[in-house]
Amino acid sequence: LSEDDNVLVQGIAGDKNALGYFGFAYFIENKDKLRAVPIDNGNGPVEPTHETVQSGEYAPLSRPLFTYVSVKALKEKPQVYDFAKFLLENGAEFAEEVGYVALPQEKYDEQLKKLEGLK
Repeated sequence: LSEDDNVLVQGIAGDKNALGYFGFAYFIENKDKLRAVPIDNGNGPVEPTHETVQSGEYAPLSRPLFTYVSVKALKEKPQVYDFAKFLLENGAEFAEEVGYVALPQEKYDEQLKKLEGLK
C-alpha cells in the first residue's frame, strides 16, 4: 500500500496476482511491465487508451479533472480571470505534456465562452 505510483508499479509488476490503481500516465510509462484491466459495460471489453479515456468509454476507471473558480473572484480579481482564461486556452497542451488525456477541444471552447460571459 503506497501513495507513490513508482512503488505501486514495482509492487504490481513483481506479483502476477497484484492489482493496483494509479494514473493513466503511469500506466503508459510502464505498459511494458503492466497489464490493464479492460472494462465491459455491456458492449464488450474496452482497454484504456488515449481515445477510450478521452471519449469516456473507459469508465468508471477514468474521469475528468476540473478546476473550479469562484465567480466572485473572477469578477473582482482580474488575475483570477486571466489565470482561468489561460488554463482554458492552454490546458489541453499542458495535460498532454504530463501524460494526462486532454478533454476534447470543444469542452475547453465551451467553458471559455462561459468564462467570457462572466466578464
